[in-house]
Amino acid sequence: MKLYYMTGSCSMATHISLTEAGVKFDVARLDRKNRVFSDGVSIDQVNPKGYVPVLKLDNGQFLTENIAVLLYVADLLPAATLAPAPGTALERYRMIEWLAFISTEIHKGFSPLFHREASEEMKTFATTNLTKRLGWLDGQIGSRSYLAAEHFTVADAYLFTVLTWTSAVKMDLATWPNLQRYFTALSKRPAVVSAMKAEGLIK
Repeated sequence: MKLYYMTGSCSMATHISLTEAGVKFDVARLDRKNRVFSDGVSIDQVNPKGYVPVLKLDNGQFLTENIAVLLYVADLLPAATLAPAPGTALERYRMIEWLAFISTEIHKGFSPLFHREASEEMKTFATTNLTKRLGWLDGQIGSRSYLAAEHFTVADAYLFTVLTWTSAVKMDLATWPNLQRYFTALSKRPAVVSAMKAEGLIK
């Protein structure tokens, strides 16, 4: 299995989750400028949609889209309890609910702030919307250590990843003390540290 990723992007959630699960995998890093991975393969070859994460499965197929990839990783090793098992009804759907919220309301909320062609009006709207969403999320987390369960799950890997972007867009995470506490605690988790070191984000 091979993870195609770009440093610091949303694919880091998969990087963290694979590491947390203890799954053996190879990696290929995307060069932002030439759009070619470190193994010489272009982004269009593995995902014509043009973005990561892309997970190359052992049977040669490619899996894309964060929610699908994260749940696939969680199901590879059920003992790691990174997501409720298929067939657990509401618990499984609650996990999907959190992943969908992170994907559509937080992850995509950052997009205009990273887009060079986005107008100032659009960026202001995005910042206002993100502030509202993060405020709601701060209240939901409260004093809890994890987002979707009493233990670490793929939802935490994904939320941690997108929260790393706040500093890049000059949003002060201290505005949301519960999220800041949560983020700080997760930043010390061995799988998180390992993935960030592997991507060159920390020494």
